[in-house]
Parts: sequence; C-alpha cells; structure tokens
Amino acid sequence: MNTLKIAIQKSGRLHDESIQILKDCGISIYNGNDQLKVTASNFPLEVYYLRNSDIPQYLIDGVVDIAIVGDNLLVEKGQNIQIAEKLGFSKCKVSVAVPKNFNYNSIQDLNGLRVATSYPKTVVDYFSSKGISVDIHQISGSVEIAPNIGLSDAIVDIVSSGSTLFKNGLKEVEVILKSEAVLAVSPQISEDVEKLLQKLQFRIQAVLRSRKSKYILMNVPNDKIAKISKILPVLKSPTVMPLAEEGWSSVHSVIDEDQFWEVIDQLKAAGAEGILVCPIEKMVL
Repeated sequence: MNTLKIAIQKSGRLHDESIQILKDCGISIYNGNDQLKVTASNFPLEVYYLRNSDIPQYLIDGVVDIAIVGDNLLVEKGQNIQIAEKLGFSKCKVSVAVPKNFNYNSIQDLNGLRVATSYPKTVVDYFSSKGISVDIHQISGSVEIAPNIGLSDAIVDIVSSGSTLFKNGLKEVEVILKSEAVLAVSPQISEDVEKLLQKLQFRIQAVLRSRKSKYILMNVPNDKIAKISKILPVLKSPTVMPLAEEGWSSVHSVIDEDQFWEVIDQLKAAGAEGILVCPIEKMVL
C-alpha cells in the first residue's frame, strides 16, 4: 500500500500550525513519545519531524514526498521544488535591518558593509540585483545580536511582529520578500503517491476555504429578499426558508471574512434583522 510521506518542522513557529491543519483535515496523529517519524491512524500518511533547514534537501532527494515549510526556505534552498498550495499561516518577511542609530537613506548605504544572516543565497541574490557588494557573515541562529557584538553592520532575517528587532535596537529598512507556509512537493514524487497528495490537498482546500468564510443566518421580510440576495456574495444562491411569522423568511448564506463587516452593514441597511454568524468547519465545493 502506498504511503504519503510529509515533513514538518520538528519545533518552531511552523510546527503547531502544521499539526493543526492536518488535524483539521481529519487526520489523526499521535506522537506522545516524541518520535521523529509517526504514522497517521486513519490516512496513509507518515509524518517526519525534521529540522527546518534540512527539509528542502529531503524533498530534493525524494526521502519525503511533501512538506509544510515557509516559502522563504524554498527561495534559499529549494531548487526545483514546486508549491502545491499556499496555506495562509506563519506569515512573515525576510527583511534588511540596521541599528536604530544608522543613518539609512537607501540600500546603497550598505555597499561594502558586513551583513549577518542565515539566508546567504537570498542575500547574495538580492544585493547582486541591486548592484551592491556586501560581506556576508553566515549565522545559524540569533542573527539579531550580530550588530550589537560588532560582528556585522546590518542583518537579513525573518521578521514577524518586529518585536525582536526592537528589543535588540534594530530597525527594518528593506523587505526582500514576503513569506508564508506552503505545501511543497518533491520533484521525485511518484504518480501513485501523487494521487494520495491530491486527496490530502482536497481536504486542505476545504479547510482553508472554511477559515476564510463565515456562515450567516438572518431574518428578512419577504418583500426584501430580492434586495438582500443581491448583496450576498453567495456560492450559488442563498437558502430561503419561511418563518412561522407570516411575511418573514430566514435567509442563509456564506460570506468572505475579509468583506464581513462591510456586508453586514449593507444587510442591516437593507432590512435584515437577527443576524447570526457561525464559523464553518469545512467547506467542500
């Protein structure tokens, strides 16, 4: 029997959300003994817990079929690795930062200076594209401390909230790229295993759609149903069910969370009352 092999981060910012999306897909994973490889109990899936920086090579070598990684890591190490799905979590930036007292006007100010980073290829590609030469100091962790100990004049590192930069007296001056978690696919995945990937991806897409949507129910006067229906960005058409009170109906629909408050305001102005909003667990189209 074929088995789909997936790599996820052993620990760190991607680990918990990677496990959560698999669980939301209905896949049962138990790792009470902190093993490096576990098998799902209800889906043909093996989960490999790996060091983040090693995952691209495991994909390239075909040791694992797929992985959940930040796409910034694929830019750095993931030659020929395709992205099957953007997952929408663990969003961050790879940015250039300098000490707060650095008189920064443009990227040209860093020409000939020392830059500490865990992403040497990304740094070389970026600065070369700008026609700038920098002296790269590769560090495997705690990059933000480098300027304070005199190791570098600037850094290139992952930035999420910016709090780590602030604590270390740094300021963000350039964004090299924006990153998020993605489902990456090995170039050596077999046709049979790819069918399993398609099943998993179908589940993931249903979960992602549900996270971006809300289910709403409202009471609407019958003479306002047509007007309300035009406001709703529905999948096909809203569900309309008569209420016990004559002249009123219950209208059900799905709206995108990004448009939520704008749509709610329009619905209220059009005559909707008693609006209820519910989360959606899965959304299969």
